[in-house]
Amino acid sequence: MNETMIQFFHWYSEGDGKLWQEAEKQAEYLAELGITSVWFPPAYKGANGGYSTGYDTYDLYDLGEFDQKGTTPTKYGTKDQYLKAIKALKKNNIQIIVDIVLGHKGGGDELETFKVVKVDENNREKVISDVFEIQSYTKFTFEGRGKKYSDFEWNFTCFSGTDYAEGMDKHIYKIQSEYGNDWEEMIDDEKGNYDYLMFNDVEHRNPHVREELNYWAKWYFEQTDFDGVRLDALKHISFDFYKEWITLLRSNSGKNIFAVGEYWAPGYLNLLQRYIDVTEGCMSLFDSSLQNSFHNASKEGSSYDLSKIFDGSLTQADPLHSVSLVDNHDTQPLQDLEAPVEEWFKPIAYALILLRKDGYPCVFYPDLFGAHYVDKDKEGNDQEIFLNKIDGIEELLKARKDHAYGEERDYFEDANCIGWTRDGDDEHSGCAVVLSNKDAYEKPMEMGEKYIGKTFYDLLGRSEEKVTIDEKGWGNFPAPAGNVSVWIAE
Repeated sequence: MNETMIQFFHWYSEGDGKLWQEAEKQAEYLAELGITSVWFPPAYKGANGGYSTGYDTYDLYDLGEFDQKGTTPTKYGTKDQYLKAIKALKKNNIQIIVDIVLGHKGGGDELETFKVVKVDENNREKVISDVFEIQSYTKFTFEGRGKKYSDFEWNFTCFSGTDYAEGMDKHIYKIQSEYGNDWEEMIDDEKGNYDYLMFNDVEHRNPHVREELNYWAKWYFEQTDFDGVRLDALKHISFDFYKEWITLLRSNSGKNIFAVGEYWAPGYLNLLQRYIDVTEGCMSLFDSSLQNSFHNASKEGSSYDLSKIFDGSLTQADPLHSVSLVDNHDTQPLQDLEAPVEEWFKPIAYALILLRKDGYPCVFYPDLFGAHYVDKDKEGNDQEIFLNKIDGIEELLKARKDHAYGEERDYFEDANCIGWTRDGDDEHSGCAVVLSNKDAYEKPMEMGEKYIGKTFYDLLGRSEEKVTIDEKGWGNFPAPAGNVSVWIAE
């Protein structure tokens, strides 16, 4: 069966502990659609307590079990609800992909005093002060949990930088420590060195930190029996650390844990390829370049050349290491990396990731279930956002499950109308896919000899016509204006 992932949350997912319960309830429906894995948000307690999306990691061992940061449940629910959701999904043969955030920690419990230098925000290699002392919340005591599960104590020696100094302006402060007065090595020179992202930046050169994070991964696996990991913010974390961490996790779990990393660099395929090289192919990456092409194509309309949609993408260059997506929690409207794909283009984009042989597609929660939220725009004004369920998304998913198999023949010779056919295999009949970003077209494509004389209809219902395959195995397949049709045999 074709693998298909869903990101089962978005940045503004409803709080009040409802997400885990919803996932449990939707398990059978997801399986019917052909979803084979669910990517869950960070399940541990964040600095913002019950309002935290989980990316402001506070206590990795608190999966909604302890009264900390003003709440026992996380935004998404209690530990018991989390484990029940996992059980329901696994019962439906759906794998669990957990979100791992090991680059920073927020919400420290006590102030500590230590030496730092200030660095330039835009070039973190540039020191702009002498060494001086600050006080910052770098000591974590986890009063609600105490020493249950782990007695490791996080303090300033576990961090390489912070952005908070008591009684002073917010700034990036590089901590002076025995593990190095410079930042950890990154593969790119963005901002001089982009090791520091936010909060207290974890010092992965500290052997005690590495040991603790390896121990925690084993503990987390034993609690949940997850099948895969989504690794957050890779461009801010030592690549050596994750190479070791994943290797040990696979060894300790006795399972070939799937790993996909977020190295967000739209338009910089070379950086994604370099990261895969330095980590020796131990993980896949999200195809940020293809997502950006979808965003641009949706904005440019008929002036965009569809025949070049995969150019510069990881899915084209290294499909075995590519997880393809249309949108995610960072690209959705009102987020820092906002680059949403316009609604009209989304059926086209989903056809391009779901119905072709390359890449491991990931569906975004609002595109299947819809979403509504209010947040402030860049000018500070409240803005109400409605994200609609994508027209035909269920049919596209089912087409992947039932028809997207076998040899692929491409017809990418036109700038405004492209298509391809899939042969099918011994168990599945194939399909023909045609899409246009301009007018309605008709595209001659080969289905193959085994389909001679067969009649095809549009699974998405965009066209009322029928297509009969001629004696050479070819058919003329209509493409709707600014949309997609998926043709399958009656």
